[in-house]
Amino acid sequence: MKSDKTFLVAGGDLRQAFVAGHLAREYTVYALGFDNDVELDDRVIPIESVCELGGPPDYIVFPIPASNDSEHVNMPLSHKHTRLQDVLEAASPDTVIFAGKAGKSLAAMCHLQGLELIDYMEREELAVLNAVPTAEGAIQIAMEEMPTTLYGQKCLITGFGRISKALIRALSGLGMEVSVSARKYGDLAWIQVYGCKAVPIRELPSVVGQYDLVLNTVPAMLFDRSVLRAMKKGSLLIDLASKPGGVDFTMAKELGVKAIWALSLPGKVAPVTAGEIICNTIRNMIQERGSE
Repeated sequence: MKSDKTFLVAGGDLRQAFVAGHLAREYTVYALGFDNDVELDDRVIPIESVCELGGPPDYIVFPIPASNDSEHVNMPLSHKHTRLQDVLEAASPDTVIFAGKAGKSLAAMCHLQGLELIDYMEREELAVLNAVPTAEGAIQIAMEEMPTTLYGQKCLITGFGRISKALIRALSGLGMEVSVSARKYGDLAWIQVYGCKAVPIRELPSVVGQYDLVLNTVPAMLFDRSVLRAMKKGSLLIDLASKPGGVDFTMAKELGVKAIWALSLPGKVAPVTAGEIICNTIRNMIQERGSE
């Protein structure tokens, strides 16, 4: 039996299309911004404007990020442009707003309207599970771009967060010799427990030339001219860090270093899984609120 709660899923990539489909199994779901030849679940109600809603939805789900310009909804699968404010005007004071990487603009709009805004990207369960498709996507890129097998090659991962831990497990299983670079002594100790060689981040310029594949997860400028110049000829550098990233791509091109900035991999390589992760996270938050 379906709940009497209603959702509006506004904009986003294929992840959000699958979020709408997953939610439609339990709720009434309207979807805005999927007019560009996107096949939605039959239970989802597509709309072209919030004017088509029967009334204020109980929940509005914005994508990742909610907006690219602080004014319009991020709607890459639509030919149209819809303002954030226009979507929020369809809400009632009781409507809860979910968004990924909400941004200051949406937060300010919600504050002015007295609407509760929850950023689902800040949830630990989403961050942990999202690390898996990110790691798999990075490995796919490495397999496509490297002229060798991954087996038997040396890999360096910079940073020791969730994505790094997922990468360690996957790359080690593929037979790579994995080293991990970090700043904190506690992290360096854990890296050894994970069965990898621990490399203090300060040593990066002197050791980076040993590796065939380098994966950065740190959103800070680690790969500047001095580090890029020291990289092994023919090696591959994949930056998985969110903006502003950790690689000077202009310098990498100038020095002939093959560098790829791989953003939003879950939505690109595994939108069904990524959508399910987002949907389950939203369900968890609703259950915690006791508002089922």
